[in-house]
Formats: sequence, C-alpha cells, structure tokens
Amino acid sequence: MESLAKIVGTLDGWLWGPWLLVLLFGTHLFMTIRTGFIQRKLGLGIKLSVTKDADGSGDVSQFGALTTALASTIGTGNIIGVGTAIALGGPGAVFWMWIAGILGISTKYAESLIAVKYRVKDEEGMMLGGAMFALERGLKMKWLGVLFAIFAALAAFGIGDGVQSNAVANLVNETFNIPKWITGLILTFLVALVLIGGLKWITKVCVALVPFMSVLYVVGCITILVINYRFLGTAIQTILGAAFNPNAMGGGFVASTLMSAARYGIARGLFSNESGMGSAPIVAAAAKTRNPVRQALVSSTGTFWDTVVICLLSGLVVVTSVVANGSIESLNDGGRLTHAAFDQIPIFGTIVLTFGLFTFAFSTILGWSYYGEKGAEYLFGPKSNIPYRVIYVIFTFLGTVLTIGVVWDLADALNALMTIPNIIAILLLSPEIAKMTKYYVYENRIDEIDNTPIPLRGDL
Repeated sequence: MESLAKIVGTLDGWLWGPWLLVLLFGTHLFMTIRTGFIQRKLGLGIKLSVTKDADGSGDVSQFGALTTALASTIGTGNIIGVGTAIALGGPGAVFWMWIAGILGISTKYAESLIAVKYRVKDEEGMMLGGAMFALERGLKMKWLGVLFAIFAALAAFGIGDGVQSNAVANLVNETFNIPKWITGLILTFLVALVLIGGLKWITKVCVALVPFMSVLYVVGCITILVINYRFLGTAIQTILGAAFNPNAMGGGFVASTLMSAARYGIARGLFSNESGMGSAPIVAAAAKTRNPVRQALVSSTGTFWDTVVICLLSGLVVVTSVVANGSIESLNDGGRLTHAAFDQIPIFGTIVLTFGLFTFAFSTILGWSYYGEKGAEYLFGPKSNIPYRVIYVIFTFLGTVLTIGVVWDLADALNALMTIPNIIAILLLSPEIAKMTKYYVYENRIDEIDNTPIPLRGDL
C-alpha cells in the first residue's frame, strides 16, 4: 500500500504541475473571452433551469439534468475538499478556488454546449453525449474519444465513488464511533437500490435531495459565520493576503507557497465543480432542450452554485474558525478542520455536517455512476451497463476501508487525465461554440428550436 501511495502521489504531482494549471486557467480565460463573458448571462441560465422545455427532445428535464450534475459536483469536494485545500495550500487556496469557479462557468457552458450538439441516440432511443462524441463527431478524433471514455469509466470509481464513501465512513466513525464497515454496508445498499432504476431513478432522487441538502448546509455555514462574525474581516484579509503572499498570512496555518495555494485551490475547485473535466456534460446531453445553447446556459449555473457559493461559504467557515479558535490552528487535516469548525454549533453542528456530507456523498455517487456507465457504454455497448453498476456498487463499500490519502491522490490524477482530451475538444471546437453563442444568445434566438436530426449510435 505504501508503494502504491508513493507511485500515485508522484503521478498526481506531475499531472497537477504548473502546465495543467496554466492549461485549465488559460482555457477558462479563453472561453470567457470567446463567449463574450457568458458569465453575465448567469441570470438567464438560472431562469431557464426552472423552466420546463416542452418542445425539447431528450430523456430528462433541464432541471433534472442540472440537479443530477449538481448532485455529482456538490459532494465531499465542497466540505472535506475545501478543508483539505486549506490544510495543504493555506487559506489562499480559497481565493484560487473561487476564481477558478467564476472563470470555470464559461468552460462548463462550452463543454455542455458541444455535448448536446453532438449527442446521439442509442438502440432504445436514449440520448448519449459527452466529450467522447464531440471528439468523434465534431473533430473526427475517435481515438481521443476512446481515451476520454476510458478515463471517465475509471475516474468514476475514484472521484465519484471511493472518495465519497471514504469521507462519509471516516466522519461517521469520528462523530458517532460507528465502524466504517457498517456505514459502508448501509451506503452500498442505498446506492444499489437506486441504481436498479437507471438514469430516471437517479434523477428523481437528485431532484428531491439536492435543493434540500444544499439549503441545509448553507444554513449551517451561515450560522457559523454569524457566530464568528467578529473574525470575518480578518479571515477575508488572510485569504486575500495568502493568495499572493503566503509568507505574510500569519496565524497558525500550515506554511505554503504561492504555487501550492494555487495548485490546491484550483485542483480542489475542479474536483468540486468539475468545469473542464467533461463529466457533467454527459448528463446534460440527456436533457430535454430545444437547442444546445439553452442547456449549456442551464449547466453553467452548476459551477456558480457549487464553487462560487457553497465552496466559498465552506472556505470562510474554516478560515474564520481557525482565526477565532487557537485550539484548531495546528490541525493539518481537511476533514478534522471542517469537523472542528462545525463543532461551534452546539449539539446540532456535527449532526448537520454529518447529514450534509452523507447526502452530498450519496448523491455524488449516484451522479457519477451514470457518467462512468456512459463511458463504459461508449467502449463496450449497452451490454456493459449492468456489470458496470455491479462493480460500481462493490467499490462503494471498498472505498470505506481505503487509505484516504491514496484515494484523494488517485482521484486527482484521474481528474487530470479526463480533463486533457475534454479541453482539446473545447479549444478545437471553440469557433463553433462562439458562433452558436452569438446566434442564440446575443441575437436573442434562445427560444428557437434546433431541428438538426440526432443520429443513431449505430449509424456512425
């Protein structure tokens, strides 16, 4: 296990070196400019997300696709991941995570647009889409689409499954002293129960869970910020100062460098909102929408809610708590930092945190099961769906007993491997993205129906 941890850690460190940070940040900036700063259409995207599109073609509603995507993105990355970023990269990581979220809205928009534009139907008439089809149909680079599908199918076991169940089992064990294997069995049973029904059951559960669990967690964060209101200004100054000059941050935070603050902030930001990774567009392609741009606007709001709102609140909660309580200054573990912060709410704090993490992780496991399954289906056809679900459920349990350091590093590495072919698709198809954005958004044709025939997978 030690040898495996060393190998995975080395690979993770190389993949998340300066070159990938530059590629990601550069893509976010480039697509922000290429789309005419699509972030200013955030209000329209939020409005469309709660509007039924009766004239659209697809398998699930726009809101269903959004909540399923949010379910897979709002997870341990928003809770444990933020604490981990601060523990490893210092408080400046919160700033870089937030900036990555704002700029990442344009990338989430772009990748969702091409996912819907180049989607196809399977033998049963269900929609299939994502970076693999954009690469195959839009760029005639099927080999790269195959690589993306492989990485997606494997990444689901890490970021979407093992990391989530691992974090839940650890927190429940620390809070209630319940053995990890018991938590693993309960979580595994619930996941298996939902996966029996496929995408529509996953969507129904996510539509019910996501709004409730998000509001509950936000209320918990706001409660802590009210408790620590005297330290909020200092916390913000600490975050901004550490983002550019880590040596000047003071306090009891772990020493870091500008590169480590940016690296862990951006890495955890991507882990949380998945902008540029190509995961959420897979379910966006199944949405009922009258044109690709409409669903792309809806999907882009996911990054806003996930990182710009929830991750920022998590970051402020942890940093204000460290500033306010010298007793937790020396902690260098993300999970323990977050746990200590929520302990400030008498009686209910740890309950809110545990319930929030459990529901966040549960919904993330469900959402990512669909992503991984569609990656496997692209490679092996529909016959792979049931076997993939069975293996996925097994990994849900196994994740509860793995060493968390190995799990996080492996998840980060697979995230990076997914990101590379997806970014290639976005950049090479950016002229098409800009053209469609101008036509539908800036020339006020957002309600126009795109009657382009959707081909069958077997006809490609």
